[in-house]
Amino acid sequence: MEPYSLSFKKSAEKDLRKISKEILLHIFDHVENLVSEPVPHDAYKLASAENLYRIRVGDYRVIYQVLHVDREVTVIYIRHRSVAYRGL
Repeated sequence: MEPYSLSFKKSAEKDLRKISKEILLHIFDHVENLVSEPVPHDAYKLASAENLYRIRVGDYRVIYQVLHVDREVTVIYIRHRSVAYRGL
C-alpha cells in the first residue's frame, strides 16, 4: 500500500516552536507513523468535523486531518491537552 503524504499547517509549525526538544522527538515519532497508518488504533475521531482525528502523545494532542481519497495527512495543531480543543 502506498504511504500517505504528510504536511503541517502554519498553526502546527507555530505550536512546535513552543514545545521543548525532548517532547518534540517523542511527538515526531508518533507523527511519522501517520504516513503508514493514518488512523492508528489509539486515534480518536473528533465529533466536530468529518475528517479530524487526534492522537495522544503524553500531555500533548496532535490534531490532524486525513483525506483518504488524496492519501494525505495534514497536522493542524499540536497543543497541550488543556488548550487543544479550543477553537475547533
